[in-house]
Amino acid sequence: MEFSSKLLANAVNEVSQLPGIGKRTALRLVLHLLRQPKEQTEALSQALQSMRSDLKFCKSCYNLSDVELCEICSNPMRQDDVICVVEDVRDVMAIENTASHKGLYHVLGGKISPIDGIGPHDLNISSLVEKVKEGQVKELIFALSPTMEGDTTNFYIYKQIQGLDVETSTIARGISVGDELEYADEITLGRSILNRIPFEASLKS
Repeated sequence: MEFSSKLLANAVNEVSQLPGIGKRTALRLVLHLLRQPKEQTEALSQALQSMRSDLKFCKSCYNLSDVELCEICSNPMRQDDVICVVEDVRDVMAIENTASHKGLYHVLGGKISPIDGIGPHDLNISSLVEKVKEGQVKELIFALSPTMEGDTTNFYIYKQIQGLDVETSTIARGISVGDELEYADEITLGRSILNRIPFEASLKS
């Protein structure tokens, strides 16, 4: 794709780095921005810069937050003894949209995948185990995607907390095996949270 302007070409190349955005779509987006008032483009640029420089990870659950403790963890109406374990922040958003979970979350930041070089120590697992050891957690809900890597991660955490005084459950398999959690529809995902089963039972199925 040839451009008459290097500035335009650079902008298109940068936008095309976004997932699911090809060069043609990137060009369409960049030309759209050029047609908008300068102030709108500057506001977009400022919003992206502020997000990149000021956004934090919650010190308790590792969800995205503007402050040290996210709105969910600091909400006194949430059940702080029930923790839903998820892979990343997109899963928190997906589950919150169902309004089916009233407890807190713990974002692992990924899942164990030896083929990708990701081991337990690359994830936020040790801090989760420490929470359980402190004795304030009554139930852990494993809500990772039902893939081989997700099941491996669930089982690893389960072994780490085995013998501790905490219930473990996993989302019901209304989510098809191999599916990513973020793509599940809200009704199916909500029912999977509400109809969760003991984790031990999932090991026998």
